Amino acid sequence: MDATLDDIAFLVRSKHRVRVLETLHEHSRDRRELRAATGASSPTIGRVLTDLEDRHWIEREDATYELTTLGEFVADRFAAFSEAMTVERRIREVWPWLPHGIDGFGVEMFTDVVLSRPGPGYPYEPVERLAGLLEGTTTMRGFGMAMLKSGNLESFFDRALDDLECEYVYPPAVFEGLLSWDEETVVEAATRDNYTVLLHDDLPMDDRCGICLFDDRVSLCCYDHESGALRSLVDTGSTELYRWAESQYGRYRAEARPLETAADLLSVESVP
Repeated sequence: MDATLDDIAFLVRSKHRVRVLETLHEHSRDRRELRAATGASSPTIGRVLTDLEDRHWIEREDATYELTTLGEFVADRFAAFSEAMTVERRIREVWPWLPHGIDGFGVEMFTDVVLSRPGPGYPYEPVERLAGLLEGTTTMRGFGMAMLKSGNLESFFDRALDDLECEYVYPPAVFEGLLSWDEETVVEAATRDNYTVLLHDDLPMDDRCGICLFDDRVSLCCYDHESGALRSLVDTGSTELYRWAESQYGRYRAEARPLETAADLLSVESVP
């Protein structure tokens, strides 16, 4: 294990070694091109090339250098590891509020990650990100905690009263919150064919997470279950995570009851 860690340290200790591998992974280059790609001096690039040749990761053909099969193996695995650590770094701070309590969820599902968090000087980043996702989609499905911010609710119900195809499984308390915000608007939207409201009394992690499926992205809305504070909105275009969220949504949708069977929540008669 010590020798393996030494090999890892050898590579990551030098950004020039990493960059040479990345550059040659694209196609062969000569020394001048490698200097331009790495920003390294001539003596430095010479040492890097010698080190990599000694490990049989690269070879020279006339004036150009290229990866060996062994070097391609290293470059491929290192690129995958770097991408994984980039994702891990982006989500580690919000990990406590992600839905890892739901069966099948795992960090390995993430690819690209957009992390929006409310900051002390500017708390509106998640609201604006969700508004952008709503604006760029034609469909929305989801379950769990909704982002009960007036800015998002206004843009959402504008779309729901227009052309957004939406189906959402709400915890009853969350839907009660929507009615408290603007009962007339919510009831009017709920009568439209394009907006289906379902209720579920036992959604997992319903006090800390809401999951939304848009046309081609999935978002996770994360709350602190003790304080109720919004911690982050995480969204990704990961196909694997989208499929997982879709399967979970289908499961809870099948268990949910339609709104019309919950007249105690929807006081339609109070709306003119």
